[in-house]
Amino acid sequence: MNTTIPFKLLIADRIWIATALLQQQFPLRKDFRKDEIRKKLEAEDLANGIESSTLNAHLDQHCVANVPPSTGKYRMLYETTPGGNLRLFRPGDLTHPARAQRRKPSKIIPKREEIPEQYWQLLDWYQVWSKEAHAPDAPANWEDDPLIRLIGSGKHIWADEHADEYVERLREESA
Repeated sequence: MNTTIPFKLLIADRIWIATALLQQQFPLRKDFRKDEIRKKLEAEDLANGIESSTLNAHLDQHCVANVPPSTGKYRMLYETTPGGNLRLFRPGDLTHPARAQRRKPSKIIPKREEIPEQYWQLLDWYQVWSKEAHAPDAPANWEDDPLIRLIGSGKHIWADEHADEYVERLREESA
């Protein structure tokens, strides 16, 4: 499909559009490989003017809710396997704590007025899809996950000695 892209169409919005189109086209798929998203960007003529390194940074980091951010703190995609496949972010998915922004929430979907009109239906589709696909028992954020709340809970054990020395002492005691 050949599209006229507004000069200001953000890379993150382009990626969201391509992923949403894939998700809509293949509703039974749980996620997509990054190369599938790249191909969809090209097929929709949304990759024009994007350097591959910039696109990779967005697919690996800037847009992905559950990985540590570098600069961009979007929550548009969700990584289903570490370093692997992606799908659209859904409310209720775990978000990396460094992406939490109190004053201005992280961007999850494009603003209607900032994308071409032909893709507006994706925003409406997403509202329905994200509610239907939402897992009600999933924690809303990292702080709600019981395992994440355990981080640092045992640090008093090594407070007065280096961890390696502690392990060595335990080995000596058990020998």
